[in-house]
Amino acid sequence: MSDTLPLLKMERISKSYPGVQALEAVDFDVVPGEIHALVGENGAGKSTLMKILTGAQLPDSGRIIWKNQPVNITSPGDAQALGISMIHQELSLIPHLTVGQNIFLGREIGSGIPGFINWKKLYRAAQELLDRLNVGIDARTEVRFLSIAQQQMVEVVKALSLNADLIAMDEPTSALTDRETDILFRVMRSLKAEGVSLIFISHRLEEVFEISDRITTLRDGIFVGTKEAATLTEAQVVNMMVGRELGELYPKTNRVRQEVVLQITNLQDNKELHGVDLTLHKGEILGIAGLVGAGRTALAETLFGIRRAVAGEIKIDGRPVRVNSPGKAIKLGMGLVPEDRKLQGVFLNMAVKDNIFISAMKQVTTWGFININKANRLAKTFVKKLGVRTPNVGQRIRNLSGGNQQKVVIARWLTLNPHILILDEPTRGIDIGAKAEIHGLMSDLAAEGMGVLMISSELPEVLNVSDRILVMHEGRVTAEFSRDEATQDKIMLAATGGLDQGGMLNENEHV
Repeated sequence: MSDTLPLLKMERISKSYPGVQALEAVDFDVVPGEIHALVGENGAGKSTLMKILTGAQLPDSGRIIWKNQPVNITSPGDAQALGISMIHQELSLIPHLTVGQNIFLGREIGSGIPGFINWKKLYRAAQELLDRLNVGIDARTEVRFLSIAQQQMVEVVKALSLNADLIAMDEPTSALTDRETDILFRVMRSLKAEGVSLIFISHRLEEVFEISDRITTLRDGIFVGTKEAATLTEAQVVNMMVGRELGELYPKTNRVRQEVVLQITNLQDNKELHGVDLTLHKGEILGIAGLVGAGRTALAETLFGIRRAVAGEIKIDGRPVRVNSPGKAIKLGMGLVPEDRKLQGVFLNMAVKDNIFISAMKQVTTWGFININKANRLAKTFVKKLGVRTPNVGQRIRNLSGGNQQKVVIARWLTLNPHILILDEPTRGIDIGAKAEIHGLMSDLAAEGMGVLMISSELPEVLNVSDRILVMHEGRVTAEFSRDEATQDKIMLAATGGLDQGGMLNENEHV
């Protein structure tokens, strides 16, 4: 691709904010009809570079060359007029409008009479664009009835309606299942075949290698390099991203199985769980794998008293218990790091220290009043222990990266010294360096004797972090594997119902 004239060249782009050099003389180019991955840890400058490309921010210095001509992009409207579109991680569709209305919002097709819209033409044009990508979506459907994956497709079609030659996609797979990601990748390859260029931003390196032609790496606002994806390994990209070898991404430890700390028999709720059995040992990381809808989050929420169990038995340290509320779960020594960090895990407008000690009020209050010195000492202790990167414990947690927010949520539970910690998607949406730190923390907690129940949709994480793996399908456990026995194929087969609970093929399944 080096011989192809670039569609886009960003040369020596620099941008600073008070106290922060976000970008320093960064070079980036995209050629026609390629999928170009842009990778780096949180804070590396990816978002700032894309904001400058799409006119949301102005650079301090540098220039942009588009189709061999210097251009001045001062607003998103300028970028769209040139044929540059951005699909953000947080989708911008209006739920109660139809797909067609969202696609042509602000650019409605007139009827020839001032103030009137030709709805027939609008929906026909929208449907033609949808059919072009073969995504099976009706233009007259309200967006609120679509899945997240389908909404992503609508965003892509909206970009195409603007005659985009370049579409930048920020973490487009973060909320998608594997099957939905496959559909998105099919659409991306279709666009590439038509000559459309795509910038793909993702923390999931396995996806980067699957879909990308070239990879550009940024680190601390500095351009590290651009190389053909086929010439790189994941280890090399990680090294470029973090500036060091990261062999500890999946820490390998041999832990001796200890006594059972949690035992579940025939656990059922009134909707998603249909008889779950499991045991968790002290000092063990038990991985729970399965597809979306398998009941993994329902299991976590039922164990923690958020959902009501209608049948089954829960034993902690061999003693039958009734968990009918999160408060009861906490008293029994459990902690839960939820799947949706921003909605369920952190108080975004509160300080780091408040997010840490909020579960440990008894430790920091005297006669019903919060002892500020105690609260600060407690927060600082766990910030240091978990390596939370924050200027101070008074910093608002919304200003921290996703990985550091996740550490704060874990720290909150560690203040209570639980002996069972449930982690639902512990590394979703965080960068590779933070993932390694979370994995190391989980390993340390297990080494200290904690029982860790980890739910994850990332198979490499399940395979490499877990001591033992259970696979769920339609509210039941369909297979159990030791770390040595487990493979990606076995887990996927069990996740689709192809294995019985002993990890054997069902009689009516064929491979």
